[in-house]
Amino acid sequence: MMLDALRRIVQAVNSADDLQSALEIMVQRISQVMGVEVCTVYLKDNESGRLVMMANQGFNPDLIGVASLAMDEGLVGVVARREEPLNLDNADNHPSYFYLEGIGEELYHSFLGVPIIHQRRLLGVLVVQQKDSRRFDEDEEAFLVTMSAQLAGVLAHAKATGAIGGRESRNRDKSRSAQFSGIAGAPGIAMGTAMLVIPEADLYAVPSRPCEDVDTEVAFFFQCLQAVREDITDIKTRLQDRLAKEEQALFDVYLSMLDDRALGIEIESRIREGEWAQGALAQVVITHVRTFESMEDAYLKERATDVKDLGRRVLAYLQTANVREVEYPERTILVGEELTASVLAEVPREKLAGLVSVRGSSNSHVAILARAMGVPTIMGAVDLPFTQVEGANLVVDGYSGIVHYNPAPELYARFEAIYEEQQELSKGLEALRDVPCETSDGRRIPLWVNTGLMVDVAKSLDHGAEGVGLYRTEIPFLLRERFPSEEEQRIIYREQLQAFSPLPVTMRTLDIGGDKSLPYFPIEEENPFLGWRGIRVTLDHPEIFLVQVRAMLKASVGMDNLRIMLPMISNVPELEEALELIYRAHDELADEGIDVKMPPIGVMVEVPAAVYQARELARRVDFLSVGSNDLTQYLLAVDRNNSRVADLYHSMHPAVLCALRDVALAAQAEGKPVGICGELAGDPAAAILLIAMGYDMLSMNSNSLLKVKSVIRSHSMEAAKNVLEKALKVASAADVKELVRQSLADAGVGRMLQPMMGEKPGAE
Repeated sequence: MMLDALRRIVQAVNSADDLQSALEIMVQRISQVMGVEVCTVYLKDNESGRLVMMANQGFNPDLIGVASLAMDEGLVGVVARREEPLNLDNADNHPSYFYLEGIGEELYHSFLGVPIIHQRRLLGVLVVQQKDSRRFDEDEEAFLVTMSAQLAGVLAHAKATGAIGGRESRNRDKSRSAQFSGIAGAPGIAMGTAMLVIPEADLYAVPSRPCEDVDTEVAFFFQCLQAVREDITDIKTRLQDRLAKEEQALFDVYLSMLDDRALGIEIESRIREGEWAQGALAQVVITHVRTFESMEDAYLKERATDVKDLGRRVLAYLQTANVREVEYPERTILVGEELTASVLAEVPREKLAGLVSVRGSSNSHVAILARAMGVPTIMGAVDLPFTQVEGANLVVDGYSGIVHYNPAPELYARFEAIYEEQQELSKGLEALRDVPCETSDGRRIPLWVNTGLMVDVAKSLDHGAEGVGLYRTEIPFLLRERFPSEEEQRIIYREQLQAFSPLPVTMRTLDIGGDKSLPYFPIEEENPFLGWRGIRVTLDHPEIFLVQVRAMLKASVGMDNLRIMLPMISNVPELEEALELIYRAHDELADEGIDVKMPPIGVMVEVPAAVYQARELARRVDFLSVGSNDLTQYLLAVDRNNSRVADLYHSMHPAVLCALRDVALAAQAEGKPVGICGELAGDPAAAILLIAMGYDMLSMNSNSLLKVKSVIRSHSMEAAKNVLEKALKVASAADVKELVRQSLADAGVGRMLQPMMGEKPGAE
């Protein structure tokens, strides 16, 4: 019974129009369900730090928003300070009892208060009271605690919405500032004007109506379908100079969805059954959207966005709405509930400053394209009241994953100074492009790049990249609706090898699973990061693995700059099985008369098991490469894409540093080179620690190359080893960072450290 009551209250609060309505629903419903005479909600005011009565059932309503308590006042203050429930049968006898004049609280003796906490932050206190002197029983206390925990997230979102004005507030207070957290999708800082992406056509508002002339309606529908196909083709054409063929394949997927024999035939069938075109379209599209949204797989959930976007576009034509010319601000921050690749492409590149999406992850297509185009992006900003930010002044901090709404002049000036300093710094660093990356005492450290899109090539070479430490081969797979053939893969890999030739290119074999899944090869698991992913998938499907390896080998003919890297290796038999398949592919090509040199083969160290078997693995391959992103999340048991635990993801955690050192020592003991290709490699602060450990190569995002080079050139190996020795003795990531920051400051390169407002992990 209590569970049903709880569910109904949460649903009612969720549907409230604003924060005040949500609070009023809470106190009314809780009073009814628990049968208490008084229910009150106090919320903590961020500016004053006081606990303000924001809603009550049973007390004087005139004091709502007026009555307040300091954190050290009264029983409510006790609950807030201790952050734990307080259950009393004679509240007025408690030493902390405090009488708020005019409320009428003196009549009520029983008191039960519980804190409202969201992501370790106290939002307020929920209180129920009764006149008779009795202690609330365990079930009642448990219900109120559960109620508070369930509603904390809802209230946090409602409070965030209220921070910039209620839903009905047309003339919002322009002096208000707020900030909203999300997931870093693409690094950088962007400042500009919010431009809201809201499709005019609403699929969920289309009524069902009978069709008067079936043939005319069918013809009109296919005419509109063709118009959208032409729009998508036009967008693809406009992007062709910025994206390579494999990236443009995304738009081919869109076109295939719009084929007369795909969505078209389903909608035509519904029209011929008597439904008008708009209703038929909405019904079919919503069915597909719900199917995708109900799937557990993160990648397939993202496809619901694509289907919905296409459906809206067709509906707009069916409604024959007048399409107005959109005027984009000079510095546009594109904001939407669900941003898509096609929406991104419609904004003139010179005006696109940043992106903010309420939904999505760092694996979304739009995040992949944003990183390739160098557009600062934040995904998953779930608390952002996006419908209310049109025209607002925003700062997008793509490093920390924080959106600043209408920042105060001082904060905006600080970001502007940071932005200008970074622009100036980038120009100053260009002088380092052609100088060697070596320590002040002559130790050479090659800097390579991580890539997956052809648009990365020019920027990487311009910044002096000396090779590719990680080419993500899954991206061409992600942007298709079927497995690419051996010849298609050969062409893609050949382009990459030629672009960097004679520099080495390290190609990671297909790494799907976890947060990366193919639309045509879904992987549905309760715990995907500990499940079927990486080498586990390809060993179970040797036909996929062999085709890919053959394509890589054939692509390298005449250049011999290929290196093959195996992901997610967790034991020696796994490695030996993969090596056997690679040798088999090489032998097959030799039998076919294709003269291919066997490339160096390496292992990615990204699970704890590989750390402890690093020497055994190194003995069997040509090189090791640490994937620090996954290794960090596995060592710390923290999903780096989960904003709830982002504060626990520390790539400089002492345990991570010890693991990195052990891998380097294992490789050195076997005389094999060892590199690192995770986000940590591109952190100028971490570079000093990594070279001191003995890493032979660092591979990173191209934007980090020159900063890392500057830091390495400012230190001697002796100085780096001194910093490492101290870092391995401290107990926290914060202490490690402080040590390294001080070292960089002493060396005169403190400016290379990224000025971040928070400490959230970057996205691969």
